[in-house]
Amino acid sequence: MQEISTKPYLLRALYEWCTDNGYTPHIAVRVDNQTRVPRQFVRDNEIVLNISFEATSQLQMGNEWIEFNARFSGKSHKIEVPVANILAIYARENGQGMAFPVESAGGEAQDSGADAADEADTPAAPRAVETAPADPVEATDADDKPQPDDDGSKGGGRARLKIVK
Repeated sequence: MQEISTKPYLLRALYEWCTDNGYTPHIAVRVDNQTRVPRQFVRDNEIVLNISFEATSQLQMGNEWIEFNARFSGKSHKIEVPVANILAIYARENGQGMAFPVESAGGEAQDSGADAADEADTPAAPRAVETAPADPVEATDADDKPQPDDDGSKGGGRARLKIVK
């Protein structure tokens, strides 16, 4: 019998830690053919999603999938994210959380489905991280151009992960 990954358990634990402390849990997700998110909010095949109780409906954090309903620009969407595609989970307010190794891709972001990618035999251990707080992706005309980060550099306004030992 194949051993279950620790990743979904760590995701649930950090989600619980965020909510118990009054923080807003966010997940950074690599988007591929298996990921069901509104494509207009995807940047560089990645999206950051607010998974707080207030931002989601019917949140289910299983061992293989995270599923919920969320509103984007006032329209409700069914979100389905393979646990394997989650790059990080962190608290928006202080950036504390955990990053996960990038697993093999299941194809580029498209609307059509694809077969699941083979998982690595020995994935690297997850690392604790501190991130720059980031808001969920919002579609605006300004998103088409790189926006300065908090430090003034042109990094596209995206969250940066900082490894903490």
